[in-house]
Amino acid sequence: MLKKKLKKILILTLASFFFVLGLAGLVLPVLQGWLFLAISALLFSMYSPRLRAWMDKHTIKYPNLHRFVGKANDWTTKVFGAPEV
Repeated sequence: MLKKKLKKILILTLASFFFVLGLAGLVLPVLQGWLFLAISALLFSMYSPRLRAWMDKHTIKYPNLHRFVGKANDWTTKVFGAPEV
C-alpha cells in the first residue's frame, strides 16, 4: 500500500517538475518547452483517464505521432510499472 502511494507521489512529482520546466521553456529560448510539456502530459496521463483519452483522440489523426505516444506510454509503464488508479 505504501509502495503504491510512494510510486504515485513520485510520478506526479516528476510530472509537475517537467510541467514547470516546460512553462519556463516556453519563455526561455534555451529550453525546449514543448518537449518538457509533452513528457509532463505523458506522466500525468498515467493517472488521468480523461487526459489519456484526450491524447488518444488528438493524436489518432497523425499515425506516426500516435504510434510514438503509444511506445512512450509502453516505456513509462515498463519503467514505473502499471499505475493503480
